[in-house]
Amino acid sequence: MIKNSITTSIIAISSCLLLTACNSEHLQGPPPAQQSASIWPSLDTPKLNKEIENQIDQILSQLTVEQKVGQIIQGDSASVTPEDVKKYRLGSVLSGGNSAPGPLPYADAKSWLEAADAYFQASIDTEGVEIAIPIIWGIDAVHGHTNLAGSIAFPHNIGLGAANNPELIQEIARVTALELKVSGHDWTFAPTLAVPQNDRWGRTYEGFSEEPGIVSEYGRRIALGLQGFPQSSDFLSTGKVISSAKHFIADGGTEDGIDQGDTKASAQELRDIHGEAYFGALEAGVMTVMASYSAWNGDRMHGHKELLTDVLKNTLNFKGFVVGDWNGHALIPGCTATDCPEALLAGLDMYMAPESWKGLYESTLAHVQSGKIPMERLDDAVRRILRVKLSYNIFNKQLPSERPYAGDTSLLGSDHHRALARQAVRESLVLLKNNNNVLPLKKDLKVLVVGEGADSIAKAAGGWTLSWQGGTHTNEEFPNSQTILDGIKELVEGEGGEVIYDPDGTSLIEADAVIAVYGEDPYAEFQGDRSNVDFVPTNFSPEKLGNYKKTNTPIISVFLSGRPLWTNPEINLSDAFVAAWLPGTEGGGIADVLFAEDGADFKGKLSFSWPKFATQAKLNRHDTDYDPLFPIGYGLNYSDKENLPKLEEDSGIDSLETAPKGIFFSKGIVHAPWSFRISKTPIENLPFERDGIKIKASDHKSQEDSIKLEWTDSETIFSIQSGYPIDFSRESNGAMELAFEAKLNSGEPTIFVGSGCQDSEACEASLPLTLSNDGWQSYRVSLRCFADKGVNMESLNTALSIRGTNGNIIDLSNVRIESDTDAKADCGDS
Repeated sequence: MIKNSITTSIIAISSCLLLTACNSEHLQGPPPAQQSASIWPSLDTPKLNKEIENQIDQILSQLTVEQKVGQIIQGDSASVTPEDVKKYRLGSVLSGGNSAPGPLPYADAKSWLEAADAYFQASIDTEGVEIAIPIIWGIDAVHGHTNLAGSIAFPHNIGLGAANNPELIQEIARVTALELKVSGHDWTFAPTLAVPQNDRWGRTYEGFSEEPGIVSEYGRRIALGLQGFPQSSDFLSTGKVISSAKHFIADGGTEDGIDQGDTKASAQELRDIHGEAYFGALEAGVMTVMASYSAWNGDRMHGHKELLTDVLKNTLNFKGFVVGDWNGHALIPGCTATDCPEALLAGLDMYMAPESWKGLYESTLAHVQSGKIPMERLDDAVRRILRVKLSYNIFNKQLPSERPYAGDTSLLGSDHHRALARQAVRESLVLLKNNNNVLPLKKDLKVLVVGEGADSIAKAAGGWTLSWQGGTHTNEEFPNSQTILDGIKELVEGEGGEVIYDPDGTSLIEADAVIAVYGEDPYAEFQGDRSNVDFVPTNFSPEKLGNYKKTNTPIISVFLSGRPLWTNPEINLSDAFVAAWLPGTEGGGIADVLFAEDGADFKGKLSFSWPKFATQAKLNRHDTDYDPLFPIGYGLNYSDKENLPKLEEDSGIDSLETAPKGIFFSKGIVHAPWSFRISKTPIENLPFERDGIKIKASDHKSQEDSIKLEWTDSETIFSIQSGYPIDFSRESNGAMELAFEAKLNSGEPTIFVGSGCQDSEACEASLPLTLSNDGWQSYRVSLRCFADKGVNMESLNTALSIRGTNGNIIDLSNVRIESDTDAKADCGDS
């Protein structure tokens, strides 16, 4: 355990008090267990506006049943046209993380505004109706408006939680609202008010803290920054947008940190840890709340009437509307993406049905007409949606392109916006080690910078940046930004020093100091779920730092990550170690603090506990066995003089965590060392179109967890291959099968499924397999079948190959090897 001048418990409590975060009840422990909505407080939320309520009464009386159903449906812009909006009178359109107008997952302001105008104009066309309801357009602006070209990417929430500055948070939200107005958007799905309790969760970085009070105060400030102050002329006025608190509730508490999983907790734990996080935003008048994908004790949140209606709406006095997450209603038992009255009956007011909206509209209308969905419940949902739209004054707004700030791209790179982002970076950095006070560095030194993170804005910004998963974008795609490397050069070279950059860290150049910038590769949502919190290096190996350590060159590690990770070996190799989180597009803020520019010092304090072992994924102050390496609230500054002793390097796990040997493609990820290939050539990025095939991401059980294969040539073979052979002889003894899920959309039902080894082309085999045309189905082929056809399973390098015919369109998901439950060798159709 690290010795500090104050105890762990005092540090934890003081960090809460500093952020006006933890109420006395929480610090004293939870109240006696109760199991009803009565344990929740009645919040003092903004009062209803009588004039608006009268307007709603008048509008409701003029709407047809078809219009009312349309208002509760939200489709994705990739699947909805302006004509659809007019015909079905949809209440909203969203743009998912990759759904921008044009060929890219992001777009410029002009393209966004053209699309916004088209949707809005279609929604206010009164042809065939007595009154038309304007549409509102939503998007995930979760750390800035990062689907807009030239926008600012602020540090992700985990870094802002460490910044200890609620006023800064509120100003970031105000600036984000302005940038949303530049592109014509009305609504952002932010803030995320999760209280992550297990750092294996792929969305940990979207949480401000593992402490609910910190999250609650930040939620309040973000709602005020985005929407303005309720019951004032500032509320939802010019330059403001609609806010959405998400994901209600307990998405950060799921078992084993699984995204969209199940939170097993008592009612009081649900309230005290996960519920408290919403109190600030609700009291600040947040207008929408997004339901969580996850479940509480086995019951899916999208269908949880007690929590959505009894607690959120009736007890907590939420008066806005509840929106679903991406086809989240489909997770309710008995529901599908296109048919789910249970969600509306539970309290959902607007379905998020990205590509399923039309079928959902038709089934919901039928349920209303049959009486399964009472008109009273439908009217209540529409009333809540109209309440938000009228509060936003949508009926009196011009076309999006004609509104204040629309198209004003000078805002995106303005001095104030960039300075604010740079300030946020400076204040979010947490100094975990500074032995012999190696920091701050002098500027007139010869500095060697290593690690690919130094010159990659995409790596520093993480997921939800230009695209859903982020990470694949070049620096040129971030015009109003600065890399960490350029920030260092700006300060050092300005004072006559020298900066040398070696991303691989292989050259032993003599230098006065080494700054190593490395960490996690970008990810979002379930694609970031993992089995432990061991840091596994990818492009840059920190072990190389040992070569510089032998020369007694001071080593400063700048660690980029979306969660605390076990990094004891990396900390030991470093004289100074900085948790930089995911700082975004203003890398110069890191240089400011490393070199104490204008007196800059480390201000950040951990808002998440840092693990002593890689097995400590669930590590929170309220746990009885709380034993972190660095406790919540920890963080050094330049006045601290103590040295950190060498840390133990036993991670607590047997080996580095990688994807299991027999999992090739899951959750939208093709796992190393496997890759998608066409004619043995790896496919670097999707979408892909060449050599007789089109490949793009598609949805099965979650967003972009599968791929869509479309053959335009009958000779093309798609495969999942490794760059080197792997021994699967043991798995091919008859007890294991190649398994996957697939959906035949069009074309011939018979395809050829194969496998192969590295020995020669003769070491390949394929079997005919007939696909069902009845939606997603599971398919299995015994590995013994391939072995019997001559594949050397000791040298396997093709896990799966598929040869379709011209016109085949097939969705593919979850390719793996698993036990043959029927204990028989199924060799397809042969």
